Amino acid sequence: MLVLTEREAGVAAVGGSLAALLRWVRPTFDHAPAARPALDIGYFANVVPVAPNLGVAISTDGVGTKLLVAQAVGRLDTVGIDCVAMNVNDVLCVGARPIALVDYVAVEEATPALLDALGAGLARGCELAGVSCPGGEVAQVREMLRGARPGSAVDLVGTAIGTVALDRVLAGQDVRAGDVLLGLESAGLHSNGYTLARRALLDRGRLALDAHLPELGCTLAEELLRPTRIYVKPVLDVLDAGLRVRALAHITGDGLFNLVRTVRAVGFDIERWPERRPIFDLLQRLGGIPDEEMYRAFNMGVGFALVVAPEDADAVRRRLEALGERVHVLGRATEDPTRTIQFRPQGLVGRDGGFRRA
Repeated sequence: MLVLTEREAGVAAVGGSLAALLRWVRPTFDHAPAARPALDIGYFANVVPVAPNLGVAISTDGVGTKLLVAQAVGRLDTVGIDCVAMNVNDVLCVGARPIALVDYVAVEEATPALLDALGAGLARGCELAGVSCPGGEVAQVREMLRGARPGSAVDLVGTAIGTVALDRVLAGQDVRAGDVLLGLESAGLHSNGYTLARRALLDRGRLALDAHLPELGCTLAEELLRPTRIYVKPVLDVLDAGLRVRALAHITGDGLFNLVRTVRAVGFDIERWPERRPIFDLLQRLGGIPDEEMYRAFNMGVGFALVVAPEDADAVRRRLEALGERVHVLGRATEDPTRTIQFRPQGLVGRDGGFRRA
């Protein structure tokens, strides 16, 4: 079997192309000097000053090709949760308290049933995150969209904002060697890697979305549509307690490399990892996906991570566990200008966005 990667599945790297956009976007920081963003582009969210020691954190993201699974089975009542989650979890990463989200819905055909289902998911996501949805936009753009079934096409994008004191913005600027890396479990694939997952499970594995798989305990569609977890309330509880959290990371596309987005150049020595959910083993086996690609493309069971001062690590863990989180002590930060990830459970070394065998 040929090795399957995101590139083989048709997902091209956008790094070089993105630079062409950013050369125009970064200079816009000068247009509003009194509200110059606190961070460079590329972190989970950015922070715009709006008053003395007050910033508005802002992030935008969509649900991606997970929507094709939802369209194929005609179930759109959970993807709104994903839309909220992808945005509020990112806003959380700068230490902000998410407060609101607006949505953009592009549809092939704006039917009441479709918008009702999307609205139900958005409402549930907002409830879980403790945010409002004060507005949005619905665009019927039939000529621009093509879905899994005729008339079913939809794209869903959100933009979330939050508030944070400017002197409490978290971007990993204070991470030190020896800081403890804690991981919070994911619910499954969340909302990333679905192009690769669909190629592995549906094309190579020839599985049907309505097939009940004993190893999953549900149908394939039910597993793939598990909503992205929203980590806002437990993580805010830790931040409000004044415990020394040095960095926060939402583990999304690019997998473990989300850990090394920090302002300060550090690496991580990961010694332990939670047991993988069956969906990851299934898609790796059917797709022939190497470990190097699995840990680069998927969250692999950890959806959110905290980098914590060693003295406060036990207190943070106990506080999160008291709120129902399953917390894993994964490893420690290292002093490393090359931002290398030593992933010992699988014998991998990661640098510059890619893993290799140690």
